[in-house]
Amino acid sequence: MHRLRSLGRTVRGAIRQLLARPFRAVVSIFRPVGAALAALAGTVARHAGPIARPLRRLARPLKRLLRDLVGLVPALFAGAGVFLVVAGLFNYFSPAYLSSATGSSPSPSNVVASASPEPYTLPPLVTAAPSPSGNASPGASGTTGLAIATRVVIPALNIDDAIVASPPNEQFPLCNVAEYMTLDKVYAYPGAAQATYLYAHARVNMFWNLLVQSKVNNGAGMIGDWVEVYTDDDQNHIYVISQVIRHVPPTTAFADQALAATTDQLWLQTSEGHANSSNKLQVVAMPIGVLAATQADAHPKDNAIVCPDAPFCTAPNQGGCRR
Repeated sequence: MHRLRSLGRTVRGAIRQLLARPFRAVVSIFRPVGAALAALAGTVARHAGPIARPLRRLARPLKRLLRDLVGLVPALFAGAGVFLVVAGLFNYFSPAYLSSATGSSPSPSNVVASASPEPYTLPPLVTAAPSPSGNASPGASGTTGLAIATRVVIPALNIDDAIVASPPNEQFPLCNVAEYMTLDKVYAYPGAAQATYLYAHARVNMFWNLLVQSKVNNGAGMIGDWVEVYTDDDQNHIYVISQVIRHVPPTTAFADQALAATTDQLWLQTSEGHANSSNKLQVVAMPIGVLAATQADAHPKDNAIVCPDAPFCTAPNQGGCRR
């Protein structure tokens, strides 16, 4: 009984502090009723005489019980009111209510289903169309009408580099940029039926984060990341990383798999060590679509420099080396 009274007092006190004014009328109605019932029980007990003495013993706890129960009624009403108010607020602020309240419902074409969260989202993709004024270089057979890569971006890894041609007889890759591979032909035409092969040092502001992430669970965390390759005709080719290949020996066959590609693919390469003779890291990405790009986005500033620690040139016609 003591616990019941204590509970009643606690609940009543809390509710009074929270909602004193709205429920003051309810309390004022039920308090006289409880007092009247308690008084009635006491009167019956006093006038029942000696015959009703056993009933008197029961009347005292009954009186206290009625008083406590009646005291809980306002608290119950108050709790129900709080619940209704909170439930109403949740319903009001729910997305379904907001969309109907503003009179705008999302059309099916604007709803995108996502199986898992991505580092960022993309606008709707459009079909790639060859540029009528592409600047394919001589010797780039099979790439007529396609534009050369100018910029590579991997937002999830904070990679954003301009892409430049390698200097003639390159002895050491340039710094602050990525370069495209040129062998029998130029491998830098996204959308062509061949690989686009880009490489850069594993240094800050270049491909450093590719190397760092490749060491975590063999680069599994990079699978599914977006790669954007801008081209000279103001297009943005979107790829998704599908494979991470570590510890590739620096032999003459290190790029054979990429060079044998007959479909549009993107290959990114960086070194796993400090010298040209160190193993290579290769990241493979597959195309998923093309977006229009602004001229400013597709033509970044060329910050290429000869690396301060590049080897010294040993012949006049060498490039990428210190003189």
